[in-house]
Amino acid sequence: MSREPFRGTCTVLVTPFTPDGSAVDLKALERLVEYQVTEGVRGLIPLGSTGEFLSISREERTAITETVIRAARGRVPVLIGTGAEDTREVVALSKEAEALGADGVMIIPPFYSVPTEDELFHHYATVAEAIGIPIMVYNNPATSNVDMLPATLARISRIPNCRYVKESTLEVTRVRDIIDLCGDRMEVFAGVLGYESAWLGAIGWVAVCSNLAPRLSSEMFEAAAFEANRDKALALYRRLAPLLPWVGGPRYVSGTKAAFRLMGMDMGPPRPPRLPLPAQDMPALAQVLQRIGLMGTAAQAAE
Repeated sequence: MSREPFRGTCTVLVTPFTPDGSAVDLKALERLVEYQVTEGVRGLIPLGSTGEFLSISREERTAITETVIRAARGRVPVLIGTGAEDTREVVALSKEAEALGADGVMIIPPFYSVPTEDELFHHYATVAEAIGIPIMVYNNPATSNVDMLPATLARISRIPNCRYVKESTLEVTRVRDIIDLCGDRMEVFAGVLGYESAWLGAIGWVAVCSNLAPRLSSEMFEAAAFEANRDKALALYRRLAPLLPWVGGPRYVSGTKAAFRLMGMDMGPPRPPRLPLPAQDMPALAQVLQRIGLMGTAAQAAE
């Protein structure tokens, strides 16, 4: 059952692996979903960049999708990352997600072919015609080699199912420009700058840090976006800010998984080519978690 309009903080989930990285740890994934839901996030997005989607087999994708949807039990919407280089594969993955009960899909553009604007439009239109659930377009030029500028997104927003965009550049004024050009056809989710984007009209935040701090992340965004309470939002943001460098940049996966290990809720290692966070960095990360009050909280909340 669709829960549109999607809004608020949605966690782009890490994918838990067994200690040797050879298999997905589905029981750990169930615990992670429970932690997220009970701690107040507004949506779940497995198989995104943070979920290491390019390092996961077709069979593992299906198992992850089934597990997250089943564990969520309709309490929050689930959007599945279905990005791939081949439009036909994106169609197949998106149709499977819909058939398994997903509320939407999040699709990064083809990341090697560097498509033109016409090719991008055709790509998203083809997927949209194949499914009946909404698409969150994912703009992340740092990883996809494609930068969908506000004018391009305005064109894509005329595809009926393309109702959301995750805007993951560091140019917060793009939120303003997308809203100006798209009107009510496309709603904006921040991909990085959750606090800043909320003040410019973003209705949601697809966050990495909410893997670790779901309640704090969600309360911060809602205080800014929906309550317009500057003092409350800024205080929560300043509390969260020390964690952000540990779950951004090149260590967004390794740092998040290292933090989970310190919090007593092991999610296993990243898969190569990613490597675990270096051991010498762990004490500094532990200090950040202690400062925020996260040590041990994940394991307790998921029980």
